[in-house]
Amino acid sequence: MDHNNYVIDQLISAKSIAARVEALAATISEHFKDTDKLVVVGLLRGSFVFIADLVRELDLPCEVDFLETSSYGNEMQSSREVRILKDLRGEIEGRDILVVEDIVDTGHTLKHVIGLLKSRNPARLEVCALLDKPSRREVDVKATWTGFEIPDEFVVGYGIDYAQRNRNLGYIGSVRFIQD
Repeated sequence: MDHNNYVIDQLISAKSIAARVEALAATISEHFKDTDKLVVVGLLRGSFVFIADLVRELDLPCEVDFLETSSYGNEMQSSREVRILKDLRGEIEGRDILVVEDIVDTGHTLKHVIGLLKSRNPARLEVCALLDKPSRREVDVKATWTGFEIPDEFVVGYGIDYAQRNRNLGYIGSVRFIQD
């Protein structure tokens, strides 16, 4: 099968994403209303569009930091081996942390990241994921807040890529490969 021969079917519209991001931000702002400064930790690269939109909607003082992990490479399946490619710049001990993830699939990456960050003794640590694919879960991990639950389909758009393509789509699309 030629992995360059595919079409993208819209799964979640830009309008639906914007409305959900606004609702998530309101819930998160209420949850952390007593914090003096929330540290929002984006998991690169897939979450960069989501985190940008989410922090603009938060009604709280916050700073943004990033972790970059790798478990996919250019593949469609997770290797289940999570590597940290870029660590946080700041200290998080005693701070309120919101991890922002693009998609929770097998759960291996998120479980690894939560373990790593909890070992640094944050005051609170919560997770917001744009997408959740519970049918693919292999480890017991769950985001505190989820934008959308999706079926077991390979998706792109709104920051999420396939082989570094399609991150710039304003919507979430399902990739459908065309047989030669």
